Amino acid sequence: MESIRCFLIGHRSVPESIRSPLYNAIERHISAYGVEEFYVGRYGQFDRMATQALVDAKAIFPHIRLYLLTPYHPSERSLSLPAGFDDSHYPFERAVPRRVAIVAANREMVDYCDFLITYARHPGNAREIL
Repeated sequence: MESIRCFLIGHRSVPESIRSPLYNAIERHISAYGVEEFYVGRYGQFDRMATQALVDAKAIFPHIRLYLLTPYHPSERSLSLPAGFDDSHYPFERAVPRRVAIVAANREMVDYCDFLITYARHPGNAREIL
């Protein structure tokens, strides 16, 4: 049986006040919805906050897996997996143009995952995805 997946996306800049609600949303997705795989990028404050919340959650729920979303083809940009991640995920079969890679990867993840946790308060990619 396939694992239940969740994608996390938010603005590059976010207030510290979302840290606790973000962790609570992650915990609810694990406990109530059975999410086992989480996907997050690494290009802003929301991504860093989500990653830390997921690393903390892994201490309580060791069965969950954390994947780094990589919008650039592995052959064009070497990847060193940050601490806490179980693996990386490149959502395309072949490289996409660099100028649209992040937006395209985010959109692809919406179709790939079962759930979405987002912080979108103003216009931008996160809000368009939502």
